[in-house]
Amino acid sequence: MNLQALLKAEIVRYGMISAVAFAVDLGLLTVLTRFGGMHYLLAATYSFIAGGVVAYFLSVRFVFRFRRVQVRSAEATVFVALGVVGLAVNTIVMALTVGRAGASILMGKVAAACATFGVNYLLRKFVLFSPRRAGTDSPGSIGH
Repeated sequence: MNLQALLKAEIVRYGMISAVAFAVDLGLLTVLTRFGGMHYLLAATYSFIAGGVVAYFLSVRFVFRFRRVQVRSAEATVFVALGVVGLAVNTIVMALTVGRAGASILMGKVAAACATFGVNYLLRKFVLFSPRRAGTDSPGSIGH
C-alpha cells in the first residue's frame, strides 16, 4: 500500500473514532447543560475532555501506526496537551456560534467539532504518531 492510501485509511479511521468521541462529548454536554444546569462553555470544556480521553484510547488502538513516545503516560499527557489547542478552538467556536450568533448549543457543538477535527488530527499525527526517521519508531497496535 502506498503512503497516500495509508494516510487516507488512517484519516477514515480517525474520523470513525472521532465520531465516537464526539458522541461522548455531545452526550455529556447535553447532560451537563440540560439536566445539570451548567453553563454551556464550562460543560463544553468537561465534555471535550471526556471525548479526548475516548479519542486517545481509540487512536492508539485503531488509528495510528507509529508511536514516537514509548512511555504511555507521557504519550497520553502530550495527547491531552495537544488537545488543549483543540479545546481553545472548541471554546472560541462555541462562544461565537452560541454566545454571539445565538445558535443552539447543538449547532455550536457541531461547528466546533468540525473546526477541531483537522487541528487535532494534524497536531497528534505529526507530534506523536509519525516516524522521526525510517525504522526508528515502533509500530502501534493496529496490526499494520
